[in-house]
Amino acid sequence: MSHTDRSSANSWLMLLLAGGFEIGYALSVGGSHGFTRLSWSLVAVVFFLLTLWALSVALRTIDVGIGYAVWAGIGAAGAALLGPFFFDESLTVTQAVWLGVIIAGVVWLKLADRPETAQASAPETPDTRRLAPAARETQGAQR
Repeated sequence: MSHTDRSSANSWLMLLLAGGFEIGYALSVGGSHGFTRLSWSLVAVVFFLLTLWALSVALRTIDVGIGYAVWAGIGAAGAALLGPFFFDESLTVTQAVWLGVIIAGVVWLKLADRPETAQASAPETPDTRRLAPAARETQGAQR
């Protein structure tokens, strides 16, 4: 695995972590009843700071539009799925289906983030084999 692949994977893991913190933030804001309950309010502030930190780290290498959409989708879907467990909320079958659409969209966004390598798809010809060592020397000189 190359350095850029590892960096991309770490960024996506950090984005998932930010999404988890966002779920915690959304649920704790709900539990704070408009920030009128001190304990839930303090938990909400902690989750808020954690989600912003993790999101900012993830967005160093993930495009802002994609990263924000994934983060918001994770937070929205997670809060909707966990809300009935923590609060007196309901989740209908229709709502669950549309949350599944959001989750599928998040997965597809991640799969679409894989970098395409033009060189891997291009057939190797005698001319490109001859040029390859010269290209490597040029890259080495640029570093």
